[in-house]
Amino acid sequence: MNNKLVFWVGLLGTALFFVASVLGGFQFEDYNPVSQLISESMAIGTPYGKTLRYFGYIPSGILITIFSIQAIKKFPPSAYIKYGFGGIALFYGIATIIVGLFPCDVGCNKELIDPSVSQLIHNLTGFLTYIFVPISIINVGAGLRNLKVYPKLSNVSIICAIVSIGFISLLIADPLTTYAGLYQRIVESTFMIWIIACAISIKNSKLSEATFSSVKVNK
Repeated sequence: MNNKLVFWVGLLGTALFFVASVLGGFQFEDYNPVSQLISESMAIGTPYGKTLRYFGYIPSGILITIFSIQAIKKFPPSAYIKYGFGGIALFYGIATIIVGLFPCDVGCNKELIDPSVSQLIHNLTGFLTYIFVPISIINVGAGLRNLKVYPKLSNVSIICAIVSIGFISLLIADPLTTYAGLYQRIVESTFMIWIIACAISIKNSKLSEATFSSVKVNK
């Protein structure tokens, strides 16, 4: 893929996720995005849950996976960058597909009272996402900093990772908080902002794969 196509794949992947998460709340009269999780809008039995999953979240996960794999080729070779984007592909791209295929129970069953298998898979996937995506973002930022390329993207990576870790910690510390939806949306926003920043950097990149050999490789 050329740089512009990779850019559009990343942008469309984030756009689908954003649109699905916003539209999902409109199917309920009393949906509160501050207190209710994103997954509650696509839970089992919701009016438009299947539509949101199959036309929003699952395609978003597919596109983010493709973007992450292609992004590895668009930056100088580095173990940090490779494993960072690999982690994004697995724990954000593929994980988004999995949570779309295995939605949570109605209300997302936060107390886990007699949860379904789908709920358990959904929760485990979400937990792994919130543990490993910030680590993956930090890896990419560290790799760029070590190679002394894309300094702005490196800084954005570190900032997004720190912010996401802070709000993930709040969410894990009190999953039943009345601000659970707000915390989750801030976390997801940092992920989206970071992907868009990476996509823009790829689109505007003046480095080519032919010049990567001249960049110091961090193995």
